[in-house]
Amino acid sequence: MTTLSSTSLPESLINHNFQSDRLSCMRGDRMLFTGIGFQLKAGEWLHVRGENGVGKTSLLRLLAGLSKPLEGSIDWNGISIEADPTSYRRELFFLGHRDALKDDLTAFENVLIASALDGSAVSQDQALSALCRFGLRGRELLPVSCLSAGQKRRVILARLLLRKATLWILDEPFNALDSRAVELLSNLIAEHLASGGMAVLTSHQSIPLPNAKVLSL
Repeated sequence: MTTLSSTSLPESLINHNFQSDRLSCMRGDRMLFTGIGFQLKAGEWLHVRGENGVGKTSLLRLLAGLSKPLEGSIDWNGISIEADPTSYRRELFFLGHRDALKDDLTAFENVLIASALDGSAVSQDQALSALCRFGLRGRELLPVSCLSAGQKRRVILARLLLRKATLWILDEPFNALDSRAVELLSNLIAEHLASGGMAVLTSHQSIPLPNAKVLSL
């Protein structure tokens, strides 16, 4: 996989930047972390590491704008994400711990509905192609309740192929995936970075991707 240099990227992507400054977060009466800061630009990704319970998921929820920090700021292209949340969310794809799928709907229906809610118009062929790329050929029309945990995870990850977001925030995206799916997702993230995207993700395993920054909680 070849990583594009900044000079080979469109100017609109070169100018993208994502940063936090002096972030602090509390859970109940317990301080999870304080003074957290980082900066990412096009083609870079942040690997958030730490033991269970140190606040990795809480940090990602802050970065996705789903909760507010006790202190500190989060900026997208030099503007606070609180100042223009609508524009920020258009650039964002967030994958949390929970599947966020409708069990009574098929994998195909879940992808179409999620894309519509994201404001991304996709065709039925595009939805089917994304599911097939993630190894769900023959299971597209099964109710999600009939799928394994790993297959449900693949349904959500198929949305990465359909959602044209610059910033991916992924909480333990490799959970419940077999080795083939892990390789597929790693390649997909690498393609995203090579095209000027950015990513923030948590994972307990080593991830062989270029342009990594590490944040240990």
